[in-house]
Amino acid sequence: MCSDPNKVIDVTKAVQDVILRIYRWDSSGTWGEDGRLVDYKVPVPSGMTILDALIWIKANLDHTLSWRAACRMGVCGSCGMFIHGKPLLACQTQVLKLHADVIEIRPLPNYPIVKDLVTDQSRMIDAHTRLRPYIIRTGTPPEAIAGEFHQTEEELVRYLQFSYCLKCGLCMSACPTVASLQEFPGPQPLGQALRYVYDTRDEGFAERLKEIDNKFGIFRCHFAGACSEACPKGIDPAFAIQLLKKEIVKRAIMGCRVPASAGLMPLQQDNAVKAPNVPATPAFTVEQKK
Repeated sequence: MCSDPNKVIDVTKAVQDVILRIYRWDSSGTWGEDGRLVDYKVPVPSGMTILDALIWIKANLDHTLSWRAACRMGVCGSCGMFIHGKPLLACQTQVLKLHADVIEIRPLPNYPIVKDLVTDQSRMIDAHTRLRPYIIRTGTPPEAIAGEFHQTEEELVRYLQFSYCLKCGLCMSACPTVASLQEFPGPQPLGQALRYVYDTRDEGFAERLKEIDNKFGIFRCHFAGACSEACPKGIDPAFAIQLLKKEIVKRAIMGCRVPASAGLMPLQQDNAVKAPNVPATPAFTVEQKK
């Protein structure tokens, strides 16, 4: 969005003034029932991120502005916002690389607003919790297990891509089914369900199935793919959901027979060494929209 459509931001210039048009709302009605957009002029040097700019505004222009952030390095997922028409992490989005002299920033869609850019992500967290995002063993209780579960490199690679989720919620804000169906779990919980279904140490498929496969569950996903375009870690939750659908059908056809779970190895010895071929972080499977 540019106030002058013929103006082009010069990213080589030392410092440039950019307007951040930020949505303001609070429960006291300070900004009206529906909130409103407020302009803040920010001097932007090369490399400044949206999060840096928000911090500058709070320190120099308006200390009442609220948002959520923590790590500032794309690891915690706290600073998700709707920036320039896209769900993005504020700490990973450079102001000048948006090539606009007016940038609109709103809270993430599909979540209730707490204040300004802060959203209530309880819907995602509750759905994530219901799908039991941890390894479930149906036999021996965890405290009685001695040793480590054996897992091959190939078995690790199968779910590794889906284990990098930040819980940032960008995928949920991009999903049209989340927007239209309150009961739908959403791409984040369903993608993480696959991560554990694919983990050979886990035996909890049947326990998760009632949350995954019901009238508001996984088959309400229409494979729009917006979640994967929004994901800052390249997890590709849309792909994960299709794989999970396949797994549900396959296991139903097999008569609920499931693959054998990982076997136990002896307790780690003092002279144990790290496996030489542990996979690196997987490459993105969906190209991110610029």
